[in-house]
Amino acid sequence: MKAILFHAHGGPEVLEYTDFPAPEPGANEVLIRLEVAALNRLDLWVRKGWPGIMLAYPHIPGADGAGVVAAVGEDVKGWSAGDRVVINANIGCWECEYCLAGFDNQCRNWDMLGETVRGTYAEFVCLPARNVYAIPSGFDSRIAAAGALVYHTAWHSLITRGKLRPGESVAVVGVSGGVNSASIDVAKLVGAKVYAIGSYPQKLSLAESLGADYLIDRSIDKDWSKAIYKLTGKRGVDVVVDNVGTTFPLSFRAVRKGGRVLTVGNTGGPKIEIDNRYVFGKHISLIGSTMGTCQDFTTVMELICAGRLRPVLDRSYPLSEARRAQERLEKGQQMGKITLDVGS
Repeated sequence: MKAILFHAHGGPEVLEYTDFPAPEPGANEVLIRLEVAALNRLDLWVRKGWPGIMLAYPHIPGADGAGVVAAVGEDVKGWSAGDRVVINANIGCWECEYCLAGFDNQCRNWDMLGETVRGTYAEFVCLPARNVYAIPSGFDSRIAAAGALVYHTAWHSLITRGKLRPGESVAVVGVSGGVNSASIDVAKLVGAKVYAIGSYPQKLSLAESLGADYLIDRSIDKDWSKAIYKLTGKRGVDVVVDNVGTTFPLSFRAVRKGGRVLTVGNTGGPKIEIDNRYVFGKHISLIGSTMGTCQDFTTVMELICAGRLRPVLDRSYPLSEARRAQERLEKGQQMGKITLDVGS
């Protein structure tokens, strides 16, 4: 099969488009012939590496994908060659106490497609049969692949962990990234008021198209917490979605007393300094999460396939041009999800 892989960490130049043996499904696995893969910032972090990361080289990046079942393992029930599916990249063992309790994203032996195991920048990928979801005939594979990881993550953070309720207010820090765009869409679906914080008119327009009620240009309002303070009548918002990390000091000021700050990432860097007085003085709950559960994934994909959640698409590139696709993502030029056309 054709695949994008790398043998060492580095810049986009380490990515190679080459031949690699196609995987074979184990007893409880399905082999997927991919049509589309979608990019995530995780792909950049894995390519660059971090202290302690351990990969089986050559490594194939990519967490998101959609395609067709090509073969099934001997113990697989309910799936047949030709079924159209989208991939859940969160792989639990289903033997530990977390998995058995339904918290498979907290699995003791957790794997992440494209991070700890080879991923979707390839013509074929194998994964457990429980990690695929059937998509309707004729449904756009790009939309399915683009929505999977980011909506799964946003739903678990906002709804499962954050307990967002109709009528509450949400501030989203950064508005063009996949999870943040998904967070706006999810928040509007449940009936929340959204304050979108972005740095360019085009990105704020994207937030507006997803239903954001208030647009705050942080290139003008550098201390956007003050803008939120004024817009909310000096109350603050119920929830702040902050996946930057370095902006926590502003988020702590923007959230109301007793409010929640949600985070699933650290695009601004892993180490930050905070003033803990805000946390205890305002009774703030700081809630972190990674990915979501199988039940979350089913819920999200049902909503996406029904058209009630609307993943935003950016550019599509052939698989062979994955370097260019990652360069666009790394520069922050995307307006929605970048996808790779793997094959038809």
